[in-house]
Amino acid sequence: MALVPMQLSKIVISETSDQQYIFLREKGGSRQFPIVIGIFEAAAIDRRVKELPSPRPLTHDLIGNVIKALGGRLDRIVVNALKDNTFYARLVVALDGRVVEIDSRPSDAIALAVQGDVPIFVDDSVLDEATSHG
Repeated sequence: MALVPMQLSKIVISETSDQQYIFLREKGGSRQFPIVIGIFEAAAIDRRVKELPSPRPLTHDLIGNVIKALGGRLDRIVVNALKDNTFYARLVVALDGRVVEIDSRPSDAIALAVQGDVPIFVDDSVLDEATSHG
């Protein structure tokens, strides 16, 4: 599995729609693609990008805090599959000298990555498939 480094390039929030979009763009390349996410996930990612604090921990803060409290470190996130127009992701956590991979929605994984300035990767086959459709 070849991993392609990506970056969050755009967040599109529409208050009149249930579907929001985040766009990932290939670092050093031109390929990019959208992922449809919910309004709450889009708002959380937008807050992270704008570095707006939350008075209490949001879900992504909680997950990051739990990883840290257990002695782990979020090493990277990987968008690893695209099935039936749905993207899948993994949190890759370094913990006690081993690597633990945790299934995640891409929106949650990206919110965590933006929060902790953690690298975002997409499997090359997923990137090829996602960018060939539009």
